[in-house]
Amino acid sequence: MTIAEYNRAVDDWADALYRYTLKNLGHAMSAQDIVQDCYEKLWIHRDQVDPLKVKSWLFTTAHHTMVDNIRKRKNETLVESKKLPDRAEEQGYSDLQELMHQAIDRLTEVQKSVLLLRDYEGYSYREIGEITGLSEAQVKVYIYRARIFLKDYIGTIDALL
Repeated sequence: MTIAEYNRAVDDWADALYRYTLKNLGHAMSAQDIVQDCYEKLWIHRDQVDPLKVKSWLFTTAHHTMVDNIRKRKNETLVESKKLPDRAEEQGYSDLQELMHQAIDRLTEVQKSVLLLRDYEGYSYREIGEITGLSEAQVKVYIYRARIFLKDYIGTIDALL
C-alpha cells in the first residue's frame, strides 16, 4: 500500500468507521480512539494489506478493537444489575428516536454490531461476516433476533403515541 492509497483510505472510510464505532459504543472519545487505532494499525501493516480490501480490513479491525475494549470495561467496573422494563410503552416514552437508541443499546454486542453494519452502514451479509468473523447464516440469525427484540421492546406505535 502506498502513501497515496493510505491517504485515500483515510478520506474514504474514516467517517463511516467513526459512525460505526460511535453507534456501537455511544461515546465519542472512545469511537475516535478506536478509529485512530485502526489507522495506526493500518499504517503499521500497510505492506500486508491489499488496497482493494482496505475497507473490510478497517471495519474488521474496528470490530475486534471494540470487542476488546468492551471486555476490558466489563472487567474493570462492576455494574449494578437492575430489572429492565419488558416493553418501552411501560416507561411512557414519546420521543421515538430516543426510544430506538435505548432499544439498540439493550441488544447484545454481536446483535448490535451486525444490525448497525446492515441497517446503518448498508453492508451485505457476506461483508458483515467477513468483518465480524461470523458465517453468513450466523449474521442473518443475529440480525433477525435483534429485529425481533427491537419489535418486542418498542411495542406498537399506537401504544407509544
